[in-house]
Amino acid sequence: MNYLKAKYLGVVIMIFVTSLKAQVDIIPQPMEINIGENVFTLNYKTAIIASGKTDNSVKFLSAFLEKGFYRKPKHKKKGNGIELVLSANLKAELGKEGYHLKTTSNNVKIEAATETGLFYGIQSFRQLLPSDFETQIYSNKSLEIPGVELKDKPRFSWRAFMLDESRHFKGVAAVKDLLDQMALLKMNVFHWHLTDDQGWRIEIKKYPKLTEIGSHRLDTQSSRKSPERVGAPHEGFYTQEQIKDIIQYAQERHIQIIPEIEMPGHATAAIASYPWLGVLGTTKDVSVTFGKLDDSFNISDDKVYEFLTDVLSEVFELFPSKIVHIGGDEVRFGTWENSKEIQNKIKKEGLKSPADLQIFFTNQISNFVESHGHRMMGWNEVLGDQVHEWDEGSNMNVNEKLSETAIIHFWKGSLDLIKKAVINGHDVVNSLHSMTYLDYDYKSLRLSKAYSFDPIPEGLEEEYHDKILGLGCQMWSEWIPEVKQMENQVYPRIAAYAEVGWTMKSNKNYENFIQALVKLEKRWELSGINYHEGFD
Repeated sequence: MNYLKAKYLGVVIMIFVTSLKAQVDIIPQPMEINIGENVFTLNYKTAIIASGKTDNSVKFLSAFLEKGFYRKPKHKKKGNGIELVLSANLKAELGKEGYHLKTTSNNVKIEAATETGLFYGIQSFRQLLPSDFETQIYSNKSLEIPGVELKDKPRFSWRAFMLDESRHFKGVAAVKDLLDQMALLKMNVFHWHLTDDQGWRIEIKKYPKLTEIGSHRLDTQSSRKSPERVGAPHEGFYTQEQIKDIIQYAQERHIQIIPEIEMPGHATAAIASYPWLGVLGTTKDVSVTFGKLDDSFNISDDKVYEFLTDVLSEVFELFPSKIVHIGGDEVRFGTWENSKEIQNKIKKEGLKSPADLQIFFTNQISNFVESHGHRMMGWNEVLGDQVHEWDEGSNMNVNEKLSETAIIHFWKGSLDLIKKAVINGHDVVNSLHSMTYLDYDYKSLRLSKAYSFDPIPEGLEEEYHDKILGLGCQMWSEWIPEVKQMENQVYPRIAAYAEVGWTMKSNKNYENFIQALVKLEKRWELSGINYHEGFD
């Protein structure tokens, strides 16, 4: 492939320029790298040396070695080979997710304080192997691995990828493929956007119409601000059994899944299923258009609150993660201004505005979530700050204060709002849209721009840095119906975000990243992933 040859030539030039600096083609770049002279020979006779406490890591390591050598490696408790060691005393130095990897002429030793750390050490070991190792075209009986020593741990604890499936359903296979690539890149949170105006994608046993009606739409808007439609229905949802299967798949890859159940806005699909949920009383169909829609859950009605808590109760039972995302973005307060029921609720509770009511409602949900041993997360509108041009001053007068336990998912507005949030006690995940939205084209969000993102805003006092949990990158799917389109938007930018989340800021180097990316893209190509070609 001519494009790949050109990239390899560029890499040779970069290697010459940076030859005095240790470089290992691993994404995300490890914290410490030392390169030695020893070489370890890996072949089908190489055994895995480990105790029974590392069963999941042994299983994963064995599976990919078998792909390369077409034989399952032997598992021993002693001897030479690839040694997996759990060492609790490493926690102080490397934390729960860090690892130490060292290759010598006799063995490869991966040690960590936890199985998560071992798993991430294995991911780095995978990237030391040829790009084609896990494919059917690999035929070498043995290979040499250079002597390296890695000490590694992540910069941030929250390294997330979000998939919006409300707008376009992708299915089990696509989700598992994404989880595989997240695991390789040491990303640990899959944020699953399952409900919105254009589709309800999660089975709720108590309310079957949510999927019987809410998972189907009759047509789809073909492009922005266009009256044209694609001319075909769109549908799909996950049964609870499918969700359990995906959760187990993610857990085996040390990824927690954070479900997002939108409220009080972005609720058209639910309201079409049960019209009594809405404010307007006119919503009959799942939306075929995108954008900010006027209807929302009628949070002045106790029955609607009961519905939402019923849904959340089933979500709690399904998802082992202790965090639930409730959206909270883009509520059209003009609708609430014109609703007699909503206005009566504002007066009854002694509130000042629609924004004040949203905070009041969000605190109710937060209290419910916490009473069930969970924690609430929401987009930064839940704070009551004005971030949209359509919000008028009178709508934004607030007395209520959001519960400090709520995690703020920042996506829009002045970066000063992050500082305000952390000073008020909130943990923050930074997903500033101009830097992290994967539906944006490569002209507006280049690979280099994605790589340059720092979740800690410039000027934020160091005492608040630990309140920034990390980052998320978001794959919104309004205009991206097909999996191959989605892949082109995600890859290679997801690799940049993986390095943003994991690699210490002082170790980041875009040229080194591009060099390592060549090898990773070869792996993607052989796996059939439709990555976007071309660097900045």
